[in-house]
Amino acid sequence: MTNKEKALALIGTFVSGDTAKAKELLAPGYIQHNLAFGTGADAFVAAVEGLAQAPVKTTVNNIRAFEDGDKVFLQTVYNFAGAGEQVGFDVFRFDEDGKIAEHWDNLADKAAPNPSGHTQIDGTLEKKDADKEETRKVVAGFVGDVLRGENPDKLTSYYDGDKYIQHNTSIADGLSGLGAALEAMAKQGISMVYNKTHMVLADGDYALACSEGTFGGVPTTYYDLFRVENGFIAEHWDVMETLADKSTWANENGKF
Repeated sequence: MTNKEKALALIGTFVSGDTAKAKELLAPGYIQHNLAFGTGADAFVAAVEGLAQAPVKTTVNNIRAFEDGDKVFLQTVYNFAGAGEQVGFDVFRFDEDGKIAEHWDNLADKAAPNPSGHTQIDGTLEKKDADKEETRKVVAGFVGDVLRGENPDKLTSYYDGDKYIQHNTSIADGLSGLGAALEAMAKQGISMVYNKTHMVLADGDYALACSEGTFGGVPTTYYDLFRVENGFIAEHWDVMETLADKSTWANENGKF
């Protein structure tokens, strides 16, 4: 199995309840960054077992899957034990033995289509055989210059005019849609701040940036997936998650 296949098999155990498969795929020292779960392989296996016993069956629908070095990153729709559909980004790190050694994620409730009629998961599915390092360079530059605000004057240089497909639940297509949304937030006194980017993973013409900051003054983690075309940002999906209060954390590994 490839690492991508292993990652997909692991999230599939939420549906199958196959604890033996989960144990086989996980490294003994598995590190968990989802703050709602304990760390370690045993805690993951216990979660699989718990979901298998729930009265409502869990569903898992993977939308996009990518691989970058020792990491696999996925975009998936989950419905854990009938609690409601959530869109998630997962990142799995594999060790030298091919076992899943570490996991990060961001989850948000599935929402209605945005002002341009796009959902959190629709859009381009095909991955082009592009130079991933060029893709990473464009996305890392955009995240730093624009989202972290290091060189905001470069905003328009990352777009091919107004050609930009947006999947954020509140923002319309185009650079014009982004500008209108930011202006509306500013009028409401809402600030979206990116303080630090922990990783930018790339595969072909796609890259996922994992960052932290604040939204409206509340600690928030940002996972942004971009598709790059001809050196420009062409399409964007994201999941924002409010950082849980530390008193509620089930592990001490932190979000990143």
